[in-house]
This record gives sequence, structure tokens and C-alpha cells, in this order.
Amino acid sequence: MDPLVRVPTIAGASFRLPPQLEGLRRLAYNLWWSWHPEARVLFSRIDANAWARYRNPVPVLAGPVAWADLLDNPAFMVEYQEILREFDRYMEDSSDSWFSRRHRSKLKGPIAYFCAEYGFHESLGIYSGGLGILAGDHMKTASDMALPVIGVGLLYRKGYFRQTIDADGHQEHAYPDYDLARLPLLPALDRLGDPLQVAVELPERTLTVGVWCAQVGRVPVLLLDTDVPANDDADRPITHILYVRGREMRLHQELVLGIGGVRALRALGLEPAVWHLNEGHSAFLLAERAREIVADGTPIDEAWTEVRRNSVFTIHTPVSAGNERFESELVRRVAGPVLAGAGRSTPGIPIDDVLQRGLGVEGDATQFDMTAFSLRLTSGANAVSQLHAATANATWHGVTSRPILGVTNGVHGPSWVGTPVRDTFVRYLDADLDALDDQTEARRFWERIERIPDADLWDAHMRQKLELAIFARGRLRSQFARHGEAPFALEELEVALDPTVLTIGFARRFATYKRAHLLFTDIDRLARLLWDERRPVQIIFAGKAHPADRPGQGVIQEIFGRSRSPKLRGRVFIIEDYDIRVARFLVQGVDVWLNNPRRPLEASGTSGMKAAQNGVVNVSVLDGWWDEGWVGDNGWAIGGRETNPDEGAQDWSDALDLYRILEENVVPAYYDRGAGGIPDRWLERMRASIASTIWRFSTTRMLHEYAERLYLPAAGIELAPASRKAAAIVTEAG
Repeated sequence: MDPLVRVPTIAGASFRLPPQLEGLRRLAYNLWWSWHPEARVLFSRIDANAWARYRNPVPVLAGPVAWADLLDNPAFMVEYQEILREFDRYMEDSSDSWFSRRHRSKLKGPIAYFCAEYGFHESLGIYSGGLGILAGDHMKTASDMALPVIGVGLLYRKGYFRQTIDADGHQEHAYPDYDLARLPLLPALDRLGDPLQVAVELPERTLTVGVWCAQVGRVPVLLLDTDVPANDDADRPITHILYVRGREMRLHQELVLGIGGVRALRALGLEPAVWHLNEGHSAFLLAERAREIVADGTPIDEAWTEVRRNSVFTIHTPVSAGNERFESELVRRVAGPVLAGAGRSTPGIPIDDVLQRGLGVEGDATQFDMTAFSLRLTSGANAVSQLHAATANATWHGVTSRPILGVTNGVHGPSWVGTPVRDTFVRYLDADLDALDDQTEARRFWERIERIPDADLWDAHMRQKLELAIFARGRLRSQFARHGEAPFALEELEVALDPTVLTIGFARRFATYKRAHLLFTDIDRLARLLWDERRPVQIIFAGKAHPADRPGQGVIQEIFGRSRSPKLRGRVFIIEDYDIRVARFLVQGVDVWLNNPRRPLEASGTSGMKAAQNGVVNVSVLDGWWDEGWVGDNGWAIGGRETNPDEGAQDWSDALDLYRILEENVVPAYYDRGAGGIPDRWLERMRASIASTIWRFSTTRMLHEYAERLYLPAAGIELAPASRKAAAIVTEAG
């Protein structure tokens, strides 16, 4: 079977491989390995030290390798051949996937998915947090489901910042300079076989944009790059840094994403059936498409109608800072020429028309609101949880005349569920997360989770806790050594984070509304909880604050100070440089996932879904996904659904309820041990966590909804009554 969407690329790096192992090259340049542990193990067997250093197969294969030894190793050769056969079978045959069975022949072109960031794997640092991780999971699941998607984003050569925390708790920022030759990326080729480049006209010059391809299983993702020799030195850094602080530079990035992305697809000869804007950063793609249509002689109002017809939009946050705005005069000056058709012989669109369609809910003509612009010019829009949909509809009433749907986020289980837990699914339920495709009766393995013996489920969880402890000790040792801690203090870390101790995890972006400080409301009460001789508790924090977010950085400093204070030292830890790898260890290895934002400011909160699918128990405010995910026996809810306009009073009330839940419910249930030291009551919660989330909060379920509620309608495809009914059932359940 031909690939769903084909993007020609230059052949892989020039490193030499034995002919018998040439298949490693195509395996290395496809991020399929990022969600298949057996492939990562194979690369680590080639050179364990290089894998530990880079966590990326390209530099492993490019380094000095004892190939003769591997060729003479029958076990390695058999493993290589089995994995390569599995990969090739995956890539060549998608006929049994849900979308192929149900809808594939209906779409006449691919779904173009635009996003400012993508989180595929920690080795490719072009993401910052939840938006990017969700986009990465979206691409992986689209590949698994054989959904014909092509992603479009930016190639950040310096990525998002790497975080260190100094001895006083200050967050420090460093931007790596990625060597593209060591990344699983290949230059895209145009139809003549030359490296693909597109042009974006800017005031008084034309920007050249290179195009790279990250192949994510069956899904190609185009990454646009302005750091090319044809550009002036002042323009080459446009795509260097994710979420750069400067507003004019940010506007340049978003013009490259929206306009350059459309032109890259055109240069590849692709005609998308649907255009999906994941957040408003790519909104200029709508204007560029309107400019194309006007250039063909269509009146502008008809052009906007045509653009709207097959475009859909996902809004991700109710927080105003997360909804991009620019000063109108800046947009007029920087974006006006390219949209008006500067440098082209064909007509364009007047910037005043664009600005008018970007008026926000306040009607402030000095601001261009990317979210409002996107809502007005798309035929379908969705929020990322049911509660978020209610909030979004209230916020954007008047900007859009149609309801914003609630399509609750999900997570890609194969990327996030730990191997020990996955192995128990295979062993006792005959179910592999890689095969999670639909929820027909034969595939509802989560309903049979009671078949896993208590001892085996607990052993799998404890294995993941031990892996977290070993990883965290190494990270903490490096942090404290850099701070100049004494050798005895570093030695103490060898027994820190005891896996037998109840472990709470809190990891996410350190924005103030997420209230990471809530646990520290009553230090004495917290200390008594943590240091109870019979039933101790320990807490791990991780997360970054945006370099421009001084209050968020203050939260990090406060938590670091608390972690080193005499009352809490040894029971509270903060791990620096939160990324996908740290997140994997945490969501797999803690006992409790804590989330306590101010309701209703958490749109979704997918980290809690990842934890729950590992059997971790959520303790959370009823916000985002947990407002619909909590069913009573799969975790605990902090507070209720009513909010106090007095934030201080709400914080105090929620803190007291959090302490009560921990003292009266969580700690007793965890330490109530039955035969063989098994916590029977706790295991009931673990099973309920898995069963209630493994399908309902998966990206597979999410993409079923996207396909049938947004993509196919936007492509003008009428669903059969049975499909409409199934989509309605999914909506009611989720």
C-alpha cells in the first residue's frame, strides 16, 4: 500500500552501514521508534553509551560501532530482523486500521494540521509543554489509525530553553544549538528533486524558508526553517527559538508558519481536503488561502467563504495570555505587504479586511486577535474538554455564531504507559496498546482488568516506582553537586525517594493559576504528614516557567526553598529541566498525581490522563478533563464545582480540603496492607484509574471524534446514520 501522504526527502545521513543492516537507516529516520520500546532497546544495544548520551538513533549509527561483532551476534541479528519486519509491515499495510475500514476512500486529499510546536521525543526539542505534547500524540495516533494527515510546524534550531535551578532557587535559561545532522530529520525535496524552499514576502525583502521533514510513522511533519544562507543574517534567527519573547519576532514566526506552511504544501503538489489550526498561532494560513483564491479572480467575500468551508480550529486555553494578540499597526506594517500580494502580479487582500475579522470580544481595533480571527474563518471549532467548551462558548459569544464543540483531549498510550504495566496488559488481557483502535466488544480489554492478579499489577507499579527513584536520584545528585553540596549530602541521595513510601507527583508549567504552592499553605501540617513514622509521604515537583513569567519563576524559587528547609528537606524534591523524558518517569512512577489549578482555567490537563493510564491515582480540582473523568472510585476530587470570587478564600478552602483528602483517604488507603503486603484498597483505585481512562481519554477516541465531528464534515462528507450515532455516543461518553 502506498504511503498515506508522501513527502520526498534527501537520503539519510552519509554514515556507512553494513549491507546486512541497511534497514537501520530507515528505522532511525522514522520516529516510529519513539513509541516502540523494542526499537529503542535495539539501538541501545548497538552502542549503549551513545544511546544514553543522545537518546536518538542517528548519532548512534553515525558513531564508531563494532559492526563485525554485531553481525556475528545471532541474538542481535534476529532481534533486528524481527523489529524491521514489524516496522515495514506497519508502514506498508494500513488496511486493517479504523479509518481505512470506515472512511479512507471518502477523503480526496490529506488533512493539513498546523501547530507551533510538536513534542515527539525528548531528543527533538521543538516543544515546550502541553500543546506540543498533544500535537505529537495527535500525529502518532493519526499514524496508528492510518488517518491521512500531514503536519506543519517550525524547526527551532535552539528549541525551547533548557532549565537549571541555581542554589538560591532561581530558574536559569540556556538555549541549545541543535546539530541538525544528528537529528531524525531530512530535507524535503521539491518536484524537481531539489531541496524544497518557499518564499514569504516581508517589508522590503523576501524571506527564503527551507523545509525539513520529520517522519512520524505514516505521517510526515513539515518543519519550516529560516536559517538558510539565502537570508540576511537578521532574518536567519526567525525560527530559532520557540515562543520568543519579542512581539515582532513572534509575528514573523507566525507569518512563516501560516503563509510559509501553505506554500510548502502547494510546492509539494498537495491539496488538503481539510485544514486544521491547532491553536491560533497558524491563523495567517487562512489569510494566505484567501489571497490565493482572490488571485484567481474570486471576490474577497466569496474567498473568505471558501476558506471557512474546509477549515477547523482547536482552542486550547481560557487564559488570556495563551490566546495570541498583536498590535494592529504591527500586523499592518509586517503582514500587510505579503497579504496584499507584494512582489506578485496578482491581486491580494486588503489588510483592513484582515484586521476587521480579527477584532476580539472587546472590539478593540488596536488589537488583532488570532483566536477571534480563527473562529470567524473556520467551519468548526472545538475546545479540549467539556468544561472548557462551556467556558469557551461563554468567552467567545458574539465572535462566533456556532457552538464551540467539546472534544476532550486524550493521550497516546504507547508513548506514556510504562513497559511493566503494558506487559501485564499483554500477559493477562491479551491486549497491546499499539492495537488500540476502537472500542468494539472484543477490544474492550480495560473492562477485564480484574483478570490481572493483584500481586502482578502491584509488582509492575513498584518496578516503575523503582525506575523513577533511580532516575531522580541521578538527576538530583547532578543538581546538588553543581550547587556545591557536601559529599555527605550527595551520599544521602542514594536512599532518597524510597519506592516503598507514598509518592505524590506534581509536574507541569509553573504558571501561578496552577497553584503549585497550595500544598505549602500550612507547613506544620504538611510536615506532620510527610514525616509520619508509620505512614510517610514524599513529593516530587518538576516544571518550567516561561522566561518572561517572573511570578511563575517565583513559584519555582519558593518550592525550591521549601524543599531545602529543615522541616521538609528529604521529603520534598524539585527536579529541573522538565521534558518528555522526565514526564515519562513521573507519570509512570508516582502513586498520586496532584493537580490543583483555579477552576475553570485548566482547559484539559493531559498529564493526569497519562498518569491514570499507568494506574496512578489522581487527586485533582474538578477542572479540565478531571471534571468529566472523576467517577468517584478512580481518585479524589478537591473541593467542588462552585468557585469563590475571592481567590484567597478559594485557595484556603481548597488547601484544607487537600490536606483532609490526603490525611483521611489517600494515606490510609495506601498503607492499608493485606496478605503479602498488598494494598488491596489502593489497587482498586489503580484498576479504576486505568479502566476509566485507557480508552475514554486516549487520542484514539479523540481522533475518532475529530474525524467524524470535524474533519469529514469540513470535507463535505455526509456520515451514514450509524456513524453519526456512534459519534454521538462517543460525545456523550466523553
